[in-house]
Amino acid sequence: MNLELFLLLAAGLFAIGLFGALSQMSIVMIMMGLELMLNGVIVATAAFWYYVAPGGTDGQVLIVVVITAMAIEMAAGFAVATAIYRSRQVDMTDDAADLKG
Repeated sequence: MNLELFLLLAAGLFAIGLFGALSQMSIVMIMMGLELMLNGVIVATAAFWYYVAPGGTDGQVLIVVVITAMAIEMAAGFAVATAIYRSRQVDMTDDAADLKG
C-alpha cells in the first residue's frame, strides 16, 4: 500500500463524515459524522507520519492529541445531548435550537 491509498481512504472518511454531519437532524448522528471526520484526519496524519518521517515522534504526538480531542468532544457532546433530552424530551437539532431562557 502506498501513501495515495491511505490519503484516499482518509478523504473518503472525511467526506462521508461531512455528509453525515450536514444532512442529519439527530444530535447523535451529527456527532457520529464529526467522529468520522476526525478519524479521517487520524488516518491521514498516521499515513503522512509513516511515509514522510517514520523515525520522528511528531506524528505520534499529533495522533494522540486528535484522539484525546475526540474523546473530550464525545463526552461533552453526549453530556449536552443528554441534558437537552432530559429537560425537553427533544433529540432533534431543529427542536433543540430554541434553548433561550
